[in-house]
Amino acid sequence: MKKMSPAELKKKLGDYTAPKGLYAKTKDMTFLGSIACNVDRLVAGEWSEIILDYTVGSSGIADGAWLKATFKFYSDWALFQTTDPTGANYVSAEYQAGACAPGQSPATVQALKVRFDQKGHERPFQKAVIVDTVDGYVKPGDHIIIRLGDRRSGGPGTRVQTFVEEGFRFRCYVDPLGTSRFCDIPGDVVIDIVPGKPAQLIMAGSRIAQPGVRTPLRVRAEDEWGNTCWDEGGQVRLTGKLNGKRAFSKDVALKDKGWAVAKIDLPTRNAGELEIIASMPDNADVPDAKFYVTFDKLFNFPRNYYGDLHVHSDDTVGTNSTVYNLSYGRDIAGLDVLGYTANDFQITKKRWDEAVKLIHSLNKDGEFVCYPGTEWCGNSCAGGDHNVVFLHGKKPEFPFDKKGNVARSFEWNEDMEGDTIMPGAWPLEELWATYAHDPEGHLLMPHVGGRRCIMDWHHPELERLVEIESAWGHFPWLYEDVMSRGYKLGAAANGDEHRGRCGGGVPGTAVFGTKGGVTGILSPKLGRAAIGKAVRARHTFATTGERVFGMTTSGKHLMGDAFKQKGAAKIDYRFLGYDGWDEICAYDHTGMIWRRNLNQEKGFSERKVRFRWGGARIKDRYRWANWNGTITVINGVIHNFSGKGFEHKEESCWQVKGNVIGFHSDTYGDSDAIDIDLSNLGDCTFIIEGTIDGYVKVGNPLDGNPFVHCPDFSWEISGVELLEEGEVRVELGGTELFLALEQLTDKPLPRDVQGSLEVDPVNGPHGHRPVYMLARQADDAKVWTSSLFIEFD
Repeated sequence: MKKMSPAELKKKLGDYTAPKGLYAKTKDMTFLGSIACNVDRLVAGEWSEIILDYTVGSSGIADGAWLKATFKFYSDWALFQTTDPTGANYVSAEYQAGACAPGQSPATVQALKVRFDQKGHERPFQKAVIVDTVDGYVKPGDHIIIRLGDRRSGGPGTRVQTFVEEGFRFRCYVDPLGTSRFCDIPGDVVIDIVPGKPAQLIMAGSRIAQPGVRTPLRVRAEDEWGNTCWDEGGQVRLTGKLNGKRAFSKDVALKDKGWAVAKIDLPTRNAGELEIIASMPDNADVPDAKFYVTFDKLFNFPRNYYGDLHVHSDDTVGTNSTVYNLSYGRDIAGLDVLGYTANDFQITKKRWDEAVKLIHSLNKDGEFVCYPGTEWCGNSCAGGDHNVVFLHGKKPEFPFDKKGNVARSFEWNEDMEGDTIMPGAWPLEELWATYAHDPEGHLLMPHVGGRRCIMDWHHPELERLVEIESAWGHFPWLYEDVMSRGYKLGAAANGDEHRGRCGGGVPGTAVFGTKGGVTGILSPKLGRAAIGKAVRARHTFATTGERVFGMTTSGKHLMGDAFKQKGAAKIDYRFLGYDGWDEICAYDHTGMIWRRNLNQEKGFSERKVRFRWGGARIKDRYRWANWNGTITVINGVIHNFSGKGFEHKEESCWQVKGNVIGFHSDTYGDSDAIDIDLSNLGDCTFIIEGTIDGYVKVGNPLDGNPFVHCPDFSWEISGVELLEEGEVRVELGGTELFLALEQLTDKPLPRDVQGSLEVDPVNGPHGHRPVYMLARQADDAKVWTSSLFIEFD
């Protein structure tokens, strides 16, 4: 009903009693109220106090009703707590009464209760600060003030999300009638989260190339959280040494506007290892960075290509626009190949059509290959997540196939008019049926994401790669599972990251815990057709995001090939890194069959050891293990120590006291480590103890969630035992949870490792023997080669 004037009210109602002027005031208000915020711009990872001020609308709030302030589940904003007002990330809610109109009774609410739940609302706005009204109602014009990182009791505030986002949103909901049915309050709180100042330089390019082949290199400035700086400019000096001799020096300018990045073509005429050192002469706070490229006349491809075939955007669950993410992959991460990915149930047809058009416009053979793709989001019980990459360059059959059949698992998005889920291409067999008529035009990749793939299902023509690393974690067990079943799948690693940093970007601090992966591709050309053929031929290797390289061959056969062999097979391998390789291993369908310990080969030190821990609690979505512990050295003196493999600054190690080192990190199938320089190793005793926690779905995150199968650990080992064995390891259950103590060498570990091994002519139960290799650096950077599938006569 439209607002009535006092005269109209008198005419219609006659004499009546009501608070004076309240009717007009109520009609002028929005029904569900409004939200204001004290900030509209924040620096990623900074500490701040955020105030959300809700003005109650004309609906009021019924006794016992709720208010929610939600944000997206992939945000790594520090988890809020409600028990320690002096601590970090304390969240509070308070009621402030608005003025009463003459004759109006005040509200009767007695108190507010506040809690934080990580799954307090619907995807994608799942993380929620929930405010409950206690014993009374709230009237229009009153205020409920939520302080995120309340500093009034001396706390430091709250640590802001660590990654950049254009238009981060708090979306607020109110339950005005106390029915637990929520309405969104009009007008999201929108905050731009921007990068900080330069803290490091990162380079990206091919790791190996033929001499004379154009080899581009990109250098960028990042802040302390791994965000590419914006509008910073600055000079970078690039100095190259080929085989130890000065090869070039070049000053390049980072862009003054937009991303702080520069691109050059490297001098490539001569063979050898080129070491590139990047520095910022005018910024002493930024350390030098190194990158290596090997130019080899015997390499059978122009250069190795790097691709990320699993790149999200805000079309579904990613951060920032599709233009932003694809441009980042091409211009910042320096990817040669990119596969856009939309969660099939969430993407609207309009957004899909716009994305496909953009992808075709960006694709340029010889420069940048871009494919459209979807993520089939079936639950694990129906086969689990599978990516569909449309290789053919034609109009993709999505969201409908050529016959008009639904090609998505189901539809569920914010733009739907209804709230009923109807299955589409479900279960996995129906996805296969959609594309089985053209296997060469498609690539399907099972992967471990939120709804991990279950390898009870496999289509040998459509599925040619399996994703064994992503921002969700490291999954060596998945490739072992695939090989044990006899499937001929190659190795892939991709981003599947939701934070706008594809192509090996750092993960942030929650849910996604490792760098996004990168797939190495060996192809004679950089073009859609050639790359499509290469990935379907399994001519790939998988890296944990770093620009490292791995390759195996057997005679004329390249990793990924299936071939017949008489007698034992000789397998040649080569691995190129940057930090020195710790170990090289070979696997078949039974597990590990061969291993090189590079520290042992170089000769163990009498003083240096490494304590390593890692694995995951479970294989499913909330897999990470939260480690807190100490390592105590008895009868030895610690001279120095340093952390290895930590993904961000909130994972760390520190000296508790002279002979005790504390550590904290989360592992997602990866491992972290502490290198220790000490004396009297033979007389030492090491005592390692601590706890393992997991995901806190609801309630106070400070309460923890001890891992039921191994809530704590205690391990004692003598230096004598370590000297005898070289390395000692204890398994803790879960998904490859472990502790290890290892001797190290004093000598530099090799960046370039080549060799061969002989494989006995024994087939597995599926009629062939798959052989793949895994190499690991000291910082836990890994590379897997695709298997050679050998059928012995």
